[in-house]
Amino acid sequence: MPAHTDPILRRSAAAALAALLLAPFPAAGQEPAAAPAAEAAETAAADAGGFVQTLDADGVAVEVRIDPLGEATRLIEGGDVRVSVSVEDGHTGRPLSGLFPAAWMDLVPPGAEEGEDACKQRIEGFLGGALISRAELDLNVFYVLTLNEDATVSVVDPLFGFGGSKLLARVRLPGPGYDWVLTPDQEWLYVSVPESDVLAVVETASWQMLTRVEVDGRPERLALQPDGAFLWATYAGEGEAGGGVSIVGARSFKEVARVATGAGPHALAFSADGRFAFVANAGAGTVTVIDAARREKVRDLAVGGRPVALDVSAAAGALYVSDAAGAIVAIDGEGREVLARIAVEPGLGTLRVTPDGRWALALDPGRDTLYVVDTASNRVVQSGELEDQPREIAFSDELAYVSHAGSDLVLTLPLASLGAEGQPLQVIDFTGGTAPAGQRPATTAASGMAQAPGAPAMLVANFGDGSIYYYKEGMAAPMGQFKNYGRRPRAVTVVDRSLDERQPGVYSTAARLRRPGEYRLAFFLDSPRIVHCFPLEVAEDPVAAAARQATLAVEPLDLPLEVAVGETVDVAYRLVDPRSGAPITGLDDVTVLAVLSPGIWHDRAHAEEVGDGVYRLRFAPPRDGVYYVYVASPSRALDFNDGPQRAFRVVAAPSAAAASAAGDARRVVSVGLPRRAGQHRDNVRLRRRPGGGDEDRAQPGLPLRRPAAAVRRQRPDLRRLDARRQAPVH
Repeated sequence: MPAHTDPILRRSAAAALAALLLAPFPAAGQEPAAAPAAEAAETAAADAGGFVQTLDADGVAVEVRIDPLGEATRLIEGGDVRVSVSVEDGHTGRPLSGLFPAAWMDLVPPGAEEGEDACKQRIEGFLGGALISRAELDLNVFYVLTLNEDATVSVVDPLFGFGGSKLLARVRLPGPGYDWVLTPDQEWLYVSVPESDVLAVVETASWQMLTRVEVDGRPERLALQPDGAFLWATYAGEGEAGGGVSIVGARSFKEVARVATGAGPHALAFSADGRFAFVANAGAGTVTVIDAARREKVRDLAVGGRPVALDVSAAAGALYVSDAAGAIVAIDGEGREVLARIAVEPGLGTLRVTPDGRWALALDPGRDTLYVVDTASNRVVQSGELEDQPREIAFSDELAYVSHAGSDLVLTLPLASLGAEGQPLQVIDFTGGTAPAGQRPATTAASGMAQAPGAPAMLVANFGDGSIYYYKEGMAAPMGQFKNYGRRPRAVTVVDRSLDERQPGVYSTAARLRRPGEYRLAFFLDSPRIVHCFPLEVAEDPVAAAARQATLAVEPLDLPLEVAVGETVDVAYRLVDPRSGAPITGLDDVTVLAVLSPGIWHDRAHAEEVGDGVYRLRFAPPRDGVYYVYVASPSRALDFNDGPQRAFRVVAAPSAAAASAAGDARRVVSVGLPRRAGQHRDNVRLRRRPGGGDEDRAQPGLPLRRPAAAVRRQRPDLRRLDARRQAPVH
């Protein structure tokens, strides 16, 4: 099985700089300590209109391919492409697996230096995360998606600048989302919207809702067939006999069949081989077995009281059902018969099977209890009391995570420790925010936790405080967080756009070519050490070029020279047509970037149009120093480097002149728009102790409610992490 690369390793500044320390770049004019005898050979890819280049670096053969996707026949601005890097032993042709390549595509400015030294300096800048070295396309990223209360999906780059997040897009849905699922290639996101009777279809390349699929009866739970061909959506229907599952073509976006199953609420899962779909019908007390190929009901199995959740163990060849009436029910993998009915206390909710299929975990939120079922013997072998109202279970490679609706603690259980019959559960805890992470609306079935790609870490959405937390395994508290730009997240997931090993020795990802011009694809591999820049061209789209002819001029409005820490600064620009002087209105991508010199903090946010071509942004500088502000509008080909650079100073206390001008009244320094709530990023959350002062949440040793006697808290010796792995948010 090919190894999965680690986007955090490739994107983290500290990680990259650590790699440089292991084998530093030579200074300009010097030879590297172990210089690869690298010679690049260009090869035309005229058959597909793409790009191919090869590189021989001391016996390591590297091939870089960029192939157009969709209807594009060449590399053109606005076109989607597949970037693939093949790495082989140059002597034997053996694929080299388990590597951590990094790559960037960057426009080459006129008069830029070329050659090996310039390439190394360019890569050093990309690895260091400097703002001025931001690549046009970073092929080492993952994006965080949040399903929000206000019927939107936020798309956030959590690694931007290693000191803040960047809102990439916000997708408007036809109503609040209930559940969602990504296709295996992560090119499409499906969201169920019960109140509108539709499934929203979002293209992840453009982050736009391209279409909607009508599904009568309030579509809710979603699951993709294992082969990815069809999307299955449960629907509530009407009355006691209502409810069932709708089957939709995953690429045709059309409903192809409906199977009535019985009254819900429903849960949905597939057999390990994909031959059967299982639908739990809580209102009917049954599990419906459906032939997935024929899309026909096979049978209804009576399981007793109220089946509310189910999951499949491939290892055991069985389906496990959580019956709220007081049982965990095991059914054979083809849904023919009940294998076992394991009696527990009434009130069961969530049930999940561990990734290896060895254990089934079931939660009783009313009794704060977790049951561990051995799928080999179909017996409860462990149980323990957790925190208040355990609600959700998620898995990383080594841990099970449990969030709670009545406690801000998230508990983790080492998977390797499960199944010690008669022994207490081993539990590690951390705070998942200033509000309970599991306290989310019941009108959401999507998960509030998601594993960070390729990393021993978990992202936790906190609906109550509007933040996403990043917890790295082995730590006492989350390593970082970012605010969700004023939206309250119901659920979180990730789209991985990093170079990933899709087959042995082949690392690839998809990207969109945003701008035309002469590019350099900068390639970096730390072991074996390979550094090279491949030249390529991206053609201009005539339609886009014509639209760019209507360019704009930027007129900065007044900006104070000095303000005090804590004062709010409004930054404003008037955008006009340079020929007529008419204001340019209707732009929705005007962005302001603020940088604290020498790049130790920065933030960017969308500016709001306030009339007459004026776009404004409000922000509160977090500390004293000299700040620079820039403006950009990609739709009008205005980059941060193209517009006027402006600066102001922030002081710990107002100067005499500033204080005199301000008088006794507090004022807002006006240069523009009020910043939208939630767009200021808090690097560290503070927890208020009852009757006491603030306490830094990032520090260990917070006072925690004493666990039940049945639970023994200890920190197991988790696997030793690579020192270069770092958190994506701070």
